[in-house]
Amino acid sequence: MTEWRPDKLAKRLPNLEARARLQAALRQWFADEGFVEVETPILQVAPGAEVHLAGFVTDWELPDGEERERWLHSSPEFSMKKLLAGGLPKLFQFARVFRNAEGSALHHPEFTMLEWYRAGVGYETIMEDCAHLLALTGVEALRWAEHRCDPQAEPERLTVAEAFERHAGVDLFATIGDGERLAAKTGIAMHPGDSWDDVFFRVMFDRIENKLGIGRPTILCEYPIGMAALARAKPGDPRVAERFELYVCGVELANAFGELTDARVQRIRLQADMEEKERLYGIRWPVDEDFLAALDHGLPDCSGIALGFDRLVMLMTGASHIEDVLWLPVR
Repeated sequence: MTEWRPDKLAKRLPNLEARARLQAALRQWFADEGFVEVETPILQVAPGAEVHLAGFVTDWELPDGEERERWLHSSPEFSMKKLLAGGLPKLFQFARVFRNAEGSALHHPEFTMLEWYRAGVGYETIMEDCAHLLALTGVEALRWAEHRCDPQAEPERLTVAEAFERHAGVDLFATIGDGERLAAKTGIAMHPGDSWDDVFFRVMFDRIENKLGIGRPTILCEYPIGMAALARAKPGDPRVAERFELYVCGVELANAFGELTDARVQRIRLQADMEEKERLYGIRWPVDEDFLAALDHGLPDCSGIALGFDRLVMLMTGASHIEDVLWLPVR
């Protein structure tokens, strides 16, 4: 590892100085909005709830010789929701998070996640927050590969069903649960053992994602309820969840929820996700009972989002690799 050498550091320094300026501007914006900045533990009972993510595990050795398994968190979401349940109405965090078995121009095993939550508002308010934060980059265009996006432009709001109709030519809800039909309608290959979810994500990757956030940001919203994760169902349309993702220049930048507050439903979802994880990868993560206790105590109506801060810096500076915006990469 030689990225500390003066010549190599000097090449990254303009990007890193831009990173520091943006982080300061974002902190000031959150302060002006009445948020409190929090810091929550990296070591957790469970790293998160994602089916397809791999985690980092370690042993906590107590003074009496007892050992407890702990995971490096993939997101501070569970902890921040505990603080919401404890009474904090607006909170944000620049969190160091960890995801194993990942590496590409847009992925790094340790990276910075900007998460924020608001009590008493719908996820449309978080959409408005995203527009404000993109504008704080202060550049004329956000850039990735050959794509450009105006950070000052009003984001386009596009439902997942509308995106599938526009870019893949299919009525998404007419295929729910039928992977073969979705594959046939879109011309996407279906492999033995594939589920409808597998085909969905392949269509997203091959046909849709690289067309989002071109020229202006895209807010892709109303995911099928089976992909709700920690989001609540949308009132008036139980087929979809109050979930959106922010896309800029074809890059997924953030994932947001109108948060699920029902502990019983959340437990069922977490258990189902871990059963699927075990089926696919032969491993399951523990359920964070303290998180469910916080929901049961009374998580207020709230909305929140996780934004990849390093990716935002990449788009702001035009960097071609995530390591170009890190002070030092993991080696």
